[in-house]
Parts: sequence; C-alpha cells; structure tokens
Amino acid sequence: MYWMDIAAALSAMKHCAAPVVTASVDNISFQNPIKLGNVVHIEATVTRAFNSSMEVHLQVWGEDAVQQYRYKSNEAFLTFVALDPNGKPRPVATVVPETEEEKKHYDGALRRRQVRLILGGKLKPEEAQELKALFIKD
Repeated sequence: MYWMDIAAALSAMKHCAAPVVTASVDNISFQNPIKLGNVVHIEATVTRAFNSSMEVHLQVWGEDAVQQYRYKSNEAFLTFVALDPNGKPRPVATVVPETEEEKKHYDGALRRRQVRLILGGKLKPEEAQELKALFIKD
C-alpha cells in the first residue's frame, strides 16, 4: 500500500506540476496476493481533477518471473490535493479523457467524490446530486 501511495502521488504531481498530499484512499480489495520474490507492477492514472484535488486510479499486478506469468493483485482510487509554495491547496488543470476507459473513469469520478465527501462528513447525502440521479428519477 505504501508503494501504491507513492505511485499515485507521482502521477498526481506530474499532472499538476506541484507537490501533493494524500487526501483519501478508497477501498482496496485484494484479488490475489503478491508473494515474496514476485515483481510488482503499479500503474497510476489521474482520472479527474476538481478544484485542487485529483482522483488517481491504481492498478497493481504481480509477476512471477520464474514461471513467467502476470496476475492482477488489486486496484484502488486515491485522492490527492495540490499544494502551493505556502502549503495551501492550489488549482489544478482539468483532465481530458480520450479512451473509452478514461471516459468511464472520468464519468464515475464525480459520484465517487460525492461518496467520499459524504463519508468524510463534508457533504450531506441530500446534497449529492450525482448520486441522487442514480436512484431517484424525476
């Protein structure tokens, strides 16, 4: 998980060209363990940027170099906040999704953000318009 945080932070820093701090880590569900001696592959991609925060999607694979096979270990979403030279949040550039997968992650990011904000006590459930749209039809 430590390596996941570092990989995601590097992706966020590259996107915003500024230092970042971890704001949240979504649920991490492990599908397969990475055994001692296996190679770890981590891919981190910024899926969406908000005001000063960015959601980063991580995929983690293990690789048995002796047996020559690669397998998925887990994936997760982490959120980072960009910092200005005074350590305060600063605006970040938007993300422009291009592939179908990027568009899927981009579209879901607002709903995931609203869930994070509700769980963190920063948003009331009745204010989560994106989530309401999933369950309540006008």
